[in-house]
Amino acid sequence: MSRKPKKGYFVRGQFVAEGSEMDIALKAELKGTPDASRTDLKRESDELQDLGKELLSLRADLFARIGLPDKLVEALAEARRITNFEGKRRQMQYVGKLMRKLDDDTVAAVRTALQEQRSGSAADKLALHLAEQWRDRLIAEDSAQAEWIAHHPGTDIQQLRALIRQARKDAPGAHDATVAQSQGLAPRKGRAYRELFVLVRTQLGGPDDADGNEAPQEDGDV
Repeated sequence: MSRKPKKGYFVRGQFVAEGSEMDIALKAELKGTPDASRTDLKRESDELQDLGKELLSLRADLFARIGLPDKLVEALAEARRITNFEGKRRQMQYVGKLMRKLDDDTVAAVRTALQEQRSGSAADKLALHLAEQWRDRLIAEDSAQAEWIAHHPGTDIQQLRALIRQARKDAPGAHDATVAQSQGLAPRKGRAYRELFVLVRTQLGGPDDADGNEAPQEDGDV
């Protein structure tokens, strides 16, 4: 089966592939670009390749907002499907080649979308951390309840207090915690512990199905 010919051109009898280092250098030479700027062009090319890799993990809504060319969208979709290392490497080289053809406005849109995802992820982690802190304080400190209610008067106070009481009852004793730690495990928490996190997270403005970091290992609790 014949290979699909690479796109490029011949210079003094030598074939130059599009997007190759020689291609970048020759184009820079034609523009009268000094050697230092050629290095900058190579760096920019590598950066665009890296942006292509980051696009693989971009959220669907942000990805759609950019308005990438169909050929690049298809190339990225294919890259996600490929599991073979060498195959994926070659596909990402192709993605990089397509990225270098994007206009400045589209590249700027890519950067903006990636930055928005990074900022959102950081904000989500901060919100989760804050909810965890409040949950632990509510269980450990009686004074924390009045402080929480003052800040969040819309909270169902009866439910809050019931969950705190149950979470304290369910808390593992010192012996159980020591045994779990010796086995490299986190002490298991009860349902009230998780539900208190959900209540706190929801009041702080998070999703009502949040379950905290401990939930995945507690799904079997009753």
